[in-house]
Amino acid sequence: MQTTKVLTAHIPLPLAEKVDQIAARIERSRGWIVKQALSAWVDQEEERRRLTLEALEDVDAGRLIDHQAVQAWAASLDTDTPLEVPR
Repeated sequence: MQTTKVLTAHIPLPLAEKVDQIAARIERSRGWIVKQALSAWVDQEEERRRLTLEALEDVDAGRLIDHQAVQAWAASLDTDTPLEVPR
């Protein structure tokens, strides 16, 4: 058995009503819907943090792409001869 903890939050009424509608449509409880949504958000935030730390390691190691090279590449995307992706 998994230990749980009750969390409370004030949810805007339109959002709460949407949750209730979805819960009824898929025949799940409101709590199940909220748990799924919160789990997905936590996973997303953990991945965002991992990617940020990875990017900062690249910066610290000097693995950078010149800003002007990126701007030139982006500007070339609307042309008939786009530049290669800067590396």
